[in-house]
Amino acid sequence: MNFGQIIGQVEVKQLLRTMVDTDRLPHAQILLGPEGSGTLPMALAFARYAMCNNRVEGEACGNCSDCIKSSKHIHPDIHFTYPTVGSKATSSMFANEWREKISENPYLNIQQWLRHIQAENKQGNITKDECSAIIKKLSLKTFEGAYKILIIWLPEFLRKEGNRLLKLIEEPPEKTLFILVAENAEEILNTILSRCQIVKFPPLSDEEVKSALLEKGLPEGKALDIAHLANGNYNQALTLIDESENDNANMFLAWLRICYLGKPKDIVDWSGEFAKLGRENQKHFFDYGLFFLREYMVLKLTGNNNIRLSEKEASTAQNLTKVIQYEQIEPISKILTDSAFHISRNANPKILMTDITIRMNKILKSGVVV
Repeated sequence: MNFGQIIGQVEVKQLLRTMVDTDRLPHAQILLGPEGSGTLPMALAFARYAMCNNRVEGEACGNCSDCIKSSKHIHPDIHFTYPTVGSKATSSMFANEWREKISENPYLNIQQWLRHIQAENKQGNITKDECSAIIKKLSLKTFEGAYKILIIWLPEFLRKEGNRLLKLIEEPPEKTLFILVAENAEEILNTILSRCQIVKFPPLSDEEVKSALLEKGLPEGKALDIAHLANGNYNQALTLIDESENDNANMFLAWLRICYLGKPKDIVDWSGEFAKLGRENQKHFFDYGLFFLREYMVLKLTGNNNIRLSEKEASTAQNLTKVIQYEQIEPISKILTDSAFHISRNANPKILMTDITIRMNKILKSGVVV
């Protein structure tokens, strides 16, 4: 992957290019940003650029042996560490699956990765054995590259085992680079944070996500709608493209009407239909609901109609200002957030939807927080 293939993050690209071009590379750095902002693709491009000896106009050449091997994720001097499952598992046990998945989508999240390796309900972790393997790999001399590079995806999963790497990160062998790709600095050991230079990534803008989707051939209207829903997360945007043709906007607004009217038969029928959607589409439904609520809150607080909703959605939001008051937004938001969490943890969708529809009815009709 080259820098030019990464969406947005212009300032970060220039910073990393300059580090390599001036030979001022920190031995350990953390690329820190929210999911879908491009931290892992940037790490891949950065490693490839550092390895290439024939750089052209701020990009790796793409033709030398280092570039070819980097593009296939098989360079002997670029190593990867990532969460796996099993108390004694190491990343090398899942190397083929890793190459396959990051070639398919380098913007992936941890849930997609764990599903890919069939983790089922097991939690991902970076094990003691993996830390020992890292120490062994990095103690060897480079095979053919200018550097020996370790990319650790989601060092949050190191937990206390990260203490095993402290000395190596602080005093690495010559020409050794640590690139940690993280989403939440608070879950990384402070002793690791203090030894790394942090490069922060902002979420992508709606326009950047939209432009990337247009390049994939999406119609402009759909690209814009998805960009709004993705909220700066390109991985989420890709997921929304791949979902079945459910109209979350119409579904959500129809659900609000059912919540408001509170007719038992309609609630049961709706919950049964919702249960047929499949868990990914159910999560997208709640994600859309949270997006709509955010835009509704802007409208409610400012009266500004310049919100990220279609004409029909904006009209509905305007009508809802007479129904949903400011103090009701927080409990409704919590219901949607909790529901998305419970769906991801395999809650019964029919029972869940029945319960939250009844709770929503009480909030909408009487302002009661339940």
